[in-house]
Amino acid sequence: MDSKDIYFGDWQRMFIGEVPASFFIELVIRGAVVYLILMLSMRAMGKRMSSQLSRTEMAALVSLAAAVGVPLMAPDRGILPAIVIAFVLVMVERLVARFSAKSELFERVAQGNVGLLVSDQVIRVNELKKVGISREQVFAQLRGKGVLNLGAVKRLYMEANGTFTLVKNEEPQPGLSVVPLIDSDLAAEFRQEEMSVCGYCGHPEKTVTNHDTICPVCEKKEWLNAVSDVD
Repeated sequence: MDSKDIYFGDWQRMFIGEVPASFFIELVIRGAVVYLILMLSMRAMGKRMSSQLSRTEMAALVSLAAAVGVPLMAPDRGILPAIVIAFVLVMVERLVARFSAKSELFERVAQGNVGLLVSDQVIRVNELKKVGISREQVFAQLRGKGVLNLGAVKRLYMEANGTFTLVKNEEPQPGLSVVPLIDSDLAAEFRQEEMSVCGYCGHPEKTVTNHDTICPVCEKKEWLNAVSDVD
């Protein structure tokens, strides 16, 4: 289309485009077929496609969406290429799933590995860097699971599909608060303990003689009083 043919107020071009009216009847059929392709493809890829997606499943879904979108928008493109691409993607995904079930090494390469983010109330700083999330994101996940201080956390895992799994301590200990600084009212409800914790990773120290003491875990010099929930 030439640039001079594009101007504001050309409502037919904006809403209908340069297709005959009969194409909209055809579009109903194309839309139904494409919807069927998507449903059958996702059904063939397994139940996980309707829950949390792994990186290979996400790649397959994005590729599938890109393939089936062309027949919907382009009247000169047929549906058969989209069917072929969908078939190939389904076969590739099923092969990846089969090899992943047989080989743990292949599964780690293809799907990713589990990350241990918090161990015995202490944030594993190196693991955060490895998986590419911040301490604040860890705190947000804990708050979303009803945890307000690290003393309640025995383990926090980041699964290969990006979800988080929390294992709580049977007997919660005093620990670093995960309440945002802006919520001073909630923070004031905690009981302040004598024990000190690193203000960054939560490493506990019963006695900190001065604030220049270096944390043995994260090597920072941020020390706060541990807190515990008020009974």
